[in-house]
Amino acid sequence: MDSVRTPDSETAEPGDTPAPVSLGRKVRDAARWSLINTMVMRLGNFATGILLARFALGPAEWGVYGIAQTVLLVLLSANELGVSLAIVRWDGDPRRFAPTVLTLATASSGLLYAALFVAAPTVAGLLDSPEASAVLRVMCLCLVIDGVAQVPAGFLTRDFAQGKRMAVDALNFVLSTSVTLVLAFAGWGAMSFACGAVAGNIAALIGCALFAPGTLRFGWDPEQARALLRFGLPLAGASLLALAVVNVDTMVVGSSLGQVALGFYVLAFNMSGWPVRIISEAARRVSFAGFSRLAGSPRALAQGFSRALGVLVTGTVPLCVLLGGLAAPVVHLVYGSKWLPAADALPWLMALGLIRIGCELAYDCLVATEQRRALVLTQALWVVALVPALVVGARGGGIVGVSQAHVLIAAGLVVPAFLYALGRAGIGLSPIARACAWPFFGGAVMALVILAAKRLLGDGTLVLFATGTAALACYLVCVLPSRRFLLGSRTPETV
Repeated sequence: MDSVRTPDSETAEPGDTPAPVSLGRKVRDAARWSLINTMVMRLGNFATGILLARFALGPAEWGVYGIAQTVLLVLLSANELGVSLAIVRWDGDPRRFAPTVLTLATASSGLLYAALFVAAPTVAGLLDSPEASAVLRVMCLCLVIDGVAQVPAGFLTRDFAQGKRMAVDALNFVLSTSVTLVLAFAGWGAMSFACGAVAGNIAALIGCALFAPGTLRFGWDPEQARALLRFGLPLAGASLLALAVVNVDTMVVGSSLGQVALGFYVLAFNMSGWPVRIISEAARRVSFAGFSRLAGSPRALAQGFSRALGVLVTGTVPLCVLLGGLAAPVVHLVYGSKWLPAADALPWLMALGLIRIGCELAYDCLVATEQRRALVLTQALWVVALVPALVVGARGGGIVGVSQAHVLIAAGLVVPAFLYALGRAGIGLSPIARACAWPFFGGAVMALVILAAKRLLGDGTLVLFATGTAALACYLVCVLPSRRFLLGSRTPETV
């Protein structure tokens, strides 16, 4: 059975540099493709969301969709028991154990969907949204499709084949968006999202299978299955906790404040996720594979993590500050006046989005360095502390109180816990502080510019663009001193 090791650890000699250089080139090329892919897809989803929110769906329908999406995301975090990560992480030829991975992933996903199908009315009732039952049953078909697709998708990730992933995601987007728009304007409400998601996932499965031929073969090896479960179950547990962290709020808002408030909250949360999806998702498609290759060298891992964090934070801070500082005019301009209550929660959720980006990168690094116990404990701490805080926040301050509780727990408890875990993995505070210092300084300057402009000029559309432009110009000046650190010297150890 293949063991879990760093692929380069056994073959690389001290003076042997071509392999790391090749790895660095692969990671940079994959990151470039992944960023282009994510930006294009997210801009398309953004435009689709505007059409639906302005002309087809109201807050109540968005609330039902938010519930179904939340349940699906939580189940997707553990539907394949974490075993698919072995395709990316383990040494040797993954085709040796891929059939067992496919069997485990498909079987567990199918059983999970069967349980959800039976429990859908109960789940919808507990979340005070009985009409969500049918939407849940349709949307969660994606569980089974995703379980099957994990193996060919894992091969593409292992090979840093993000150009091919872009083609797959484009096919997914075109089909899912077309189905959703047609059905939404035909009056199908939240069910249009569910049907579109299923259609898109089927297209993605077909695309992955075509780009990774021969990977959809079922098989079974009991020894491999035991090793895969030992490897995957802790990761699945950590992933489930991570998804619970960013989705339990939807359940709290839905059950405490009702569907309309949930619709406003879902819109605000989705807006706060724009930077996370555009930048963080692009990075995460290559970060785990990259950190896995560097796990055998603490110095190279620390350098790679700090530089990756610096790039992510530098790209994310201006988006978070702009959307948080100009929340009301942005929501009014993009979605219309009926959605303005969502703007009250947006500044706090943007702060949460920035924290999430750093935590997700740390998550990938801890997984790659096999710090699974620390990871599970950190995620468990987050969930245990978050649930009562969200309930208190909802009762005391509505969706704003929920958002504030999120930030309080994330910044006060979770960030220190992740920093401690990273320190145990060999990544100290100094490189992390270096990565974040100039972007945070630039963000503070941006915030001051926005506050001053709003006080002097108001909130008009022209003022919005002028303020945003001026704030971005100030930010660019502030982060210029960090450009050498972000670009880095392309030494053999650097990814």
